[in-house]
Amino acid sequence: MFRNVVMAIDLNEEESWRIALPKAIEVAQGGVLHLVNVVPDYGLAIVGQYFEKDAESDMREAARVQLHAFAEEHVPDDIRASCLIGAGSVHVEILRMATEVGADLIVLGAPEPGLKDYLLGPTAAHIMRHAKVSVLVIRDQPRRDRMAGQTDGMPSQTCQQQV
Repeated sequence: MFRNVVMAIDLNEEESWRIALPKAIEVAQGGVLHLVNVVPDYGLAIVGQYFEKDAESDMREAARVQLHAFAEEHVPDDIRASCLIGAGSVHVEILRMATEVGADLIVLGAPEPGLKDYLLGPTAAHIMRHAKVSVLVIRDQPRRDRMAGQTDGMPSQTCQQQV
């Protein structure tokens, strides 16, 4: 369907990829799935001074190893995949890498938002506003539906009964 699909993966947060990865794999059939992970940078001298000299490069290398292991475990062999590591602001790096690889789609997982997020998390919202290509946001099933054991998004029988 698409030639270059970029999918953001937070290796520390399964919710960032659990529901979106199957769709990213589906739409990347015949193309390339670029898995993107972004680590923080220590750009400000006031922050960087508290870390070892090689801390940032060590963190990038650890993320690279983890992302490759993730791809081996979760991406089928018949899907061409690449692993990209960025450093800095998550939304800026995702957009930069999408441009670099010539992405024609960005796939994002959007876990159930907290009160502060309202509709989308701040990263997903920023990417949607600034992306030059299509963005597919895959929503998680609302918690109340998961708790009721529903998979179709409809309230359970007990929730439908009103007093």
